[in-house]
Amino acid sequence: MELNSEEITRRMAGHRPLLLPLGGGTQAAVAFILRGTAQGAEGLFILRANRQGDPWSGNVGLPGGRVEPEDCSLRETAERESREEVGVNLPRKAYLGRLSDIVGANLPVQVACFVYLVSGELPMLLSEEVTEAFWVPLGSLTIPERRIIAQIRFCQKTITTPAIILPQSDKPLLWGITYRLVSEFLEIMG
Repeated sequence: MELNSEEITRRMAGHRPLLLPLGGGTQAAVAFILRGTAQGAEGLFILRANRQGDPWSGNVGLPGGRVEPEDCSLRETAERESREEVGVNLPRKAYLGRLSDIVGANLPVQVACFVYLVSGELPMLLSEEVTEAFWVPLGSLTIPERRIIAQIRFCQKTITTPAIILPQSDKPLLWGITYRLVSEFLEIMG
């Protein structure tokens, strides 16, 4: 799958996400930041730092986090978290749309995902919550051999779940909420 910026913009403009009413669990929002390259579109992922009490420690994810009282909207949460975690200030014109809301399968969290398309280099300044930020070619996420069913250790139990082997061999598997969001995005892209 080779996606260019125009095709991503067009397909996101036609997407109508399923938005859930705010539930009783934790509310969170993430940013799926994309950029176009000569080889096709790439998505920005983060490797979460290992932190006591954080169930997502050491996992691959998207910049984002919990809604704070000062956030006026879920989108504002995603943009604030992007600034805090990776030092990226997302311009208004970069916003493409929203994916469907997701409820966690293993923890009571409801996540909203906002999609952005940036151009050029994106200087980053990582917070202590993030070990690494890296770009992944979106086409590599659609290769059937990279899609597996994995045994993942999460919250002191082992779960069986779909996952993606990233092209960077030193990275953990992409699974869970991030996997579900990325899968919806790739489905929208055809």
